[in-house]
Amino acid sequence: MIKEFNYKKIGHLELSMLPKSGNEFKPYHDHIKLLFLPIGYELKVDFQEYHLQSDALLFLNPKVMIQALSTIHGGELIFFNRDFYCIEMHDHEVSCDGILYNNVFEVPFVELTPEQSAEVQQVIQEIKAEMSLQDSSTEEMLRILLKMVILKATRIWKQVHQFTEIHQDADVQFLRKFSQLVEQNFKTHHSVSEYADMLFVTPKNLSKKIKLLSNERLNTIIKNRIIHESKRLLVHTSLTVKEIAHQLNYEDVAYFIRFFSKSTGFSPTAFRKKF
Repeated sequence: MIKEFNYKKIGHLELSMLPKSGNEFKPYHDHIKLLFLPIGYELKVDFQEYHLQSDALLFLNPKVMIQALSTIHGGELIFFNRDFYCIEMHDHEVSCDGILYNNVFEVPFVELTPEQSAEVQQVIQEIKAEMSLQDSSTEEMLRILLKMVILKATRIWKQVHQFTEIHQDADVQFLRKFSQLVEQNFKTHHSVSEYADMLFVTPKNLSKKIKLLSNERLNTIIKNRIIHESKRLLVHTSLTVKEIAHQLNYEDVAYFIRFFSKSTGFSPTAFRKKF
C-alpha cells in the first residue's frame, strides 16, 4: 500500500507478503525504512545476521542492505522518502538523527517490552487505517503518526542507554552531532583530530564523550564506518578496488588493501568473492 502526495511518498507492507528471493527489500532500497519485527524474526543487515529475542523496531537509511532470513507473521515495513519526512529537517523536534538513523555506534534496533510493543503496533494499525482513506488531512495525519513511532522509540533508546535526565540532553545532542558528522564525512575525513576540530573540542575530550555510549576506541568507530562502506561497494557494485579506494579518499591503493585486509581478515578481492 502506497500513498503519494506530489513528490512525497509513504508506503506500508506486511513482511510476510515479501517474496523469498534474497532481494525482497530491493524495491525499497532507496527509501528510509522503519520496521516492526516480532520476536524470533531473523534477518541480515548488511553482513551481520540477527535473531531477535524480543519484538523490536529497526531504523534504516537508504542503501542499507537487508535480507529476511525467516517468515514470521506480524512484521511490518513502513517506507518513505525524504520529501515525505526528512529526518534532518525534523532533527530538533524528534531528536532522532544520529540515534535511530545514521547511527555509527550500533545497528539501530530498539527492543520492546510487551507493553511497548502493543503501543507501537497500535500506532502502526492507525497508519494502515489512515492509508486507506482519501481525505485532505491524510498526509499530515500520516506524518504525525510516523513521528509518534519515532518519538516513542527515541524515548526507549534513551532509557536503555541511560540518557533520560534533562541535564543529559547536551550529551545526547553531542553524540548525535558526532554521528551525523561521521556519516556525512567518513569518505573524506579519516582522523580523530578532524572530527574534534569540527566539534570544537580536543581529541581527548571527544574520546571522553564517546565513551558515554561506546567502549570502542574513537578511531575504531571512524575506521569501522569506512570498512562498512567498503564492504557495501565491493559486494553491491562493480567498482574496481582502485575505484573504491579513491571513492574513500585513499590515493595509495596498496595501503587501502592492507587496511581492509587487516580489519576484515580478507583481501578486498577475496571478500567480494566470498559474498
